[in-house]
Amino acid sequence: MTRVLIYGVLIFWAFICLFPIFWTFTTSFKSAPDVMQGRLIPFFDFVPDWKGWRSLGLSPDTIWETSTVRDEFLKRLGNSLIASIGGSLLALALGALAGYGLARFPYRFGPLKNDDISFFFISQLILPPVVLAMPFLVLYKELILLDSLPGLILVYTLMVLPIVIWIMRDQFANIPVELEEAAFVDGLSIWGTFLRIVLPLALPGMVAALILALVLCWNEYFFAALLTGANAQTLPVMVASQTGSQGISWWSMAALSTAAILPLMVVGILLERYIIKGLATGAVK
Repeated sequence: MTRVLIYGVLIFWAFICLFPIFWTFTTSFKSAPDVMQGRLIPFFDFVPDWKGWRSLGLSPDTIWETSTVRDEFLKRLGNSLIASIGGSLLALALGALAGYGLARFPYRFGPLKNDDISFFFISQLILPPVVLAMPFLVLYKELILLDSLPGLILVYTLMVLPIVIWIMRDQFANIPVELEEAAFVDGLSIWGTFLRIVLPLALPGMVAALILALVLCWNEYFFAALLTGANAQTLPVMVASQTGSQGISWWSMAALSTAAILPLMVVGILLERYIIKGLATGAVK
């Protein structure tokens, strides 16, 4: 009886979590009356239509035709991929080095020690992004980084670096020091031990940190809207632009949102086993 109750609660919670994705996907196949009347179940409440995907030039009857909207979508998709992957990989590289240093070597910066330094990094997430709006605008204007992908990659790196450092520090702390000492005895240097012994053992945690950083970067809207223009805008900005003076084109926004969700779903499915290992070893707390 207890097991039935537990599974019932889990199924109910899974339904709550997955319903927004279901609603978004089905809305992309609805016409205006279906959206306004709240019809939910395809082929039962309504007949699916390609209206939402047709507005993006991604329906079967328009995919081979010239479409400025589709070209714009592909450009924004490419910008999101470059900025998110670039920012996540750079944050992972820096975060792995910082996390390893904090896990293995004693530091002292005035009264601050390793735990205090780690807390300082994670405390940066408390700062509201809007507080950084004016400083970033002035700085990026002087550095000629406005409306550029390198500028967006840098700000994404700064945005996710604290959480990556925190995750990697805990991951490296769970690896026995004796393995590194044995590598030193065999003649490996600190860098050799780090690259050949420690990093392979920390791979599940690194993948978990990378996926978390990728999700945060992919969904980021504030800095993408603030620091970019026609050249470097990302998908979240394009999704938000579907609202206009005549209201919201729910079918177009749903189709665009579905297309924006798919890459993360593919990444999650391909790297599922690494995510589970990372969670099991305490990489994400």
